[in-house]
Amino acid sequence: MRLGFVGAGRMGRPMVDRLTAAGHDVKVLARSAGTRRALEGRGPRVADDLAEVAADAEAVMVCVFTDEQVREVCLGGALFDAMPSGSVLVVHTTGSPATAEAVAAEAAARGIEALDVPVSGGPHDIAAGRLTLFAGGPAGAVERVRPALEAYGEPLLHVGPPGSGQRVKLLNNALFAAQLGLLADTVALAARWGLAEEDLLRALPHGSSTSRAMAGVASRGSVARFTADTAEFLGKDVDHVKKTSAELGGDLGALEAALASLAAALRPAPEETDGLADKE
Repeated sequence: MRLGFVGAGRMGRPMVDRLTAAGHDVKVLARSAGTRRALEGRGPRVADDLAEVAADAEAVMVCVFTDEQVREVCLGGALFDAMPSGSVLVVHTTGSPATAEAVAAEAAARGIEALDVPVSGGPHDIAAGRLTLFAGGPAGAVERVRPALEAYGEPLLHVGPPGSGQRVKLLNNALFAAQLGLLADTVALAARWGLAEEDLLRALPHGSSTSRAMAGVASRGSVARFTADTAEFLGKDVDHVKKTSAELGGDLGALEAALASLAAALRPAPEETDGLADKE
């Protein structure tokens, strides 16, 4: 397929590598000299602006970091102005379902189909071709881009109309974050019972309580280290979960208390805060 790609960063660059290795014709936005250098010799063509990325593309993938960046790229006019009628926009960024719906509406007005396809996994999953993809939007559009998405993703799951991919991903991350909060509480309870965290985390992955959250924490050796490593991404997504819940009405139920436990685990201890203040 002829593909455009916007956002060749931590997640996007290995996606581009997999696409080019699978034989797709990929054109990547590279506005900086650093990005150009990083892409040299990796297979894709390089474009200077959104119009060049989108020209003649059968599909354009967007993998930027924030919801605001999605709006800037997709609703600014330049991208849709250049995308051919009948092409497909694929947004991998996790963000607001409302943004996904706005992008889909703007795309439809221009004869373009848009999919919100947030992902579950990391660069190592992309490299192995096993990234999980949650797709919201027209089922026919999902099938049209399946040959490209399956270069780095398996399974590719169609979960409903525009915005549904974002809703599923946010609920996935809310549950994952809540599991981390429960783990933080469990570690605190274990300490009161006289158990060392490292001993607990060496044992629990072999029991019925195991989960991906457990495996991630055990691999780092502590809840604190794992949450610190994932805080930038999880914090952003949990904020979207709370905002979306408020917009749709209702509360988070039992998830709320577990997410509060995670937030407490992420806060520095008083002595650590004092130490940082002294250094400043």
